[in-house]
Amino acid sequence: MLDNLPRGTIVIEDLEIGMTRHLTKEVTDRDIELFAEVSTDRNPVHLDDSYAQDTIFEGRIAHGMLTAGLISAVIGEQLPGHGTVYLGQNLKFIAPVRPGDVVRAEVTVMEIDYSKRRVQLKTEAFVGHKLVLKGEATVLAPSGKFD
Repeated sequence: MLDNLPRGTIVIEDLEIGMTRHLTKEVTDRDIELFAEVSTDRNPVHLDDSYAQDTIFEGRIAHGMLTAGLISAVIGEQLPGHGTVYLGQNLKFIAPVRPGDVVRAEVTVMEIDYSKRRVQLKTEAFVGHKLVLKGEATVLAPSGKFD
């Protein structure tokens, strides 16, 4: 399922408070397996049905950082987009994401320091209308000026 906005760059000079961008992605078993391979986080709560059934989640869940990676994709591909440098991110995981869930990762401009090219972003992820992740990111946005 794709519900993604165009990719590219919004330079600092064109950013405005309240601007928002998002992407939507179904989290698959393959995504979870690939993330486990790349990250080397093979916690059985992500990979083993019978193990995960006996946890507080009562079933397998995706890695929290896989969901956070979707936030990174919005920042790096859409808002501000290509050329953005991540400076910081805080995250709070509110609810689990399960295989087959469709996640909507959203990023909204909260503050802009044009002189330093720094942008404060609200970062959230939802499954349906349920908030599963929230946080804030600080990024260095690309500029359209050539000094």
